[in-house]
Amino acid sequence: MLELKLLFLLMVANGVPILINKALGKRLARPIDGGVRFIDRRPLFGPSKTWRGLISAIPVTGLAAAGVELPFELGVWVGATAMLGDLFSSFLKRRLGIPASGMALGLDQIPESLFPLLAVRAELGLELIQIAGLVAGFLFAELVVSRILFQLRIREQPY
Repeated sequence: MLELKLLFLLMVANGVPILINKALGKRLARPIDGGVRFIDRRPLFGPSKTWRGLISAIPVTGLAAAGVELPFELGVWVGATAMLGDLFSSFLKRRLGIPASGMALGLDQIPESLFPLLAVRAELGLELIQIAGLVAGFLFAELVVSRILFQLRIREQPY
């Protein structure tokens, strides 16, 4: 079923940076924003958004797509746009004064699932109702998986 494959790809794209962080700790963890501050004097994205996470999520999502019989390139596109959505939400969270890795229900899940689904909508013939359902499904799944990863000490805090 296409919807389950897409939900899986969204989970992979957003989970890989967490797993890489657990595996490598601070090694190679270079912030995407380089510590730059926006005009409000808050970090642009924050220290938890790293090149390592971005660069790892994109090809791994491509490989995951191939593993579920979707085109590798589609997976790469899902991974890239999920990371774009994640950066967008981090940018907004910093503007709202929410610290790096701080939770903002919905804001943490919607852009990183909505951006990729809209990006592949035409190619896969997705209807808006399917996209809405997938975003809701991702939000729920992300909350459940986040708690499991926290209990396994893979994630530093649960959402």
